[in-house]
Amino acid sequence: MRARRGGDSAATVPEAELRSYYGQPVLKPPIWHVPHMPVYLYLGGLSGASSVIAAAARLSGHDRLALAARVTAFAGAGLGSGFLVAELGRPERFLNMLRVFKVTSPMSVGSWTLAAHSGLTAAGVASAVTGLLPVAGDAAVMASALTGPVMATYTGVLLADTAVPAWHAARRELPFLFAGSALASAGAVGMLTTPRAEAAPARAAAALGAVMETTAAAVIERRLGLEGEPYQQGRAGLLMKTSRALILAGGLLATVAGRSRALTAASGLALTAGALCTRFGMLEAGKASALDPKYTVVPQRERAGGRRLTVVPDRDDGPHA
Repeated sequence: MRARRGGDSAATVPEAELRSYYGQPVLKPPIWHVPHMPVYLYLGGLSGASSVIAAAARLSGHDRLALAARVTAFAGAGLGSGFLVAELGRPERFLNMLRVFKVTSPMSVGSWTLAAHSGLTAAGVASAVTGLLPVAGDAAVMASALTGPVMATYTGVLLADTAVPAWHAARRELPFLFAGSALASAGAVGMLTTPRAEAAPARAAAALGAVMETTAAAVIERRLGLEGEPYQQGRAGLLMKTSRALILAGGLLATVAGRSRALTAASGLALTAGALCTRFGMLEAGKASALDPKYTVVPQRERAGGRRLTVVPDRDDGPHA
């Protein structure tokens, strides 16, 4: 990989050789495993947004939707914790993350939030199922609505707080992307598990989440430039394009899903599949950007030199130290 400075002085400035050592990646790619981590990212967002929907539905008198959202929030937190432990390899590794609390660490904040959120959602579901301590159960639901937004977005902050070029460069948009995807996911499950007559808030949440996710994804691709290429190429590009199509279709169907069960099912399934594609696509884009040295070297040289660098193809002249 080579690059040269653009501008009027290009003829007099020698080409800058932007090569990594023997063509090896500058960064180690993320070692998160598939499907553990992408599914955890989906379930965590689903649980967080469902808690918010549960609280809003309870306050507005949509009791069937509130119950469905309570159960979804609990199931998402519980299953998500299982996938996270599977990713870590041993359960005690998660417990070790709770030994200290660091507000400057997304991993620490996320671990404590997951622990608190799981307990609150469990209390809310237990009260609803048994009928015991309804006031305490409602209080737990309201409290989970406070931890819910953190659950829905902290994973986006966690990805951005790394050296992986595609993730770090999108640090402004990733929280909004994950929030929108989580809201669309929760709205989709709410539509699928609640009678249509009482699912209007879930349909509204799904449509709003679809708009948020689609907008954030479009901004990422347009703003990032070179570092945004991994979101548009290869397997990651295919997953992100598929996600955008599914989310857009599901969001549009959500606006009319109250008319029939078929439309409700189509919207809910499209949004769910789109949200999963987003998580898998994000992981693939991160790996691709870490493996290709140009996504690390070229932006660094541009920032250091203050000029735009143009990437030109390598000559096949052997390895360079």
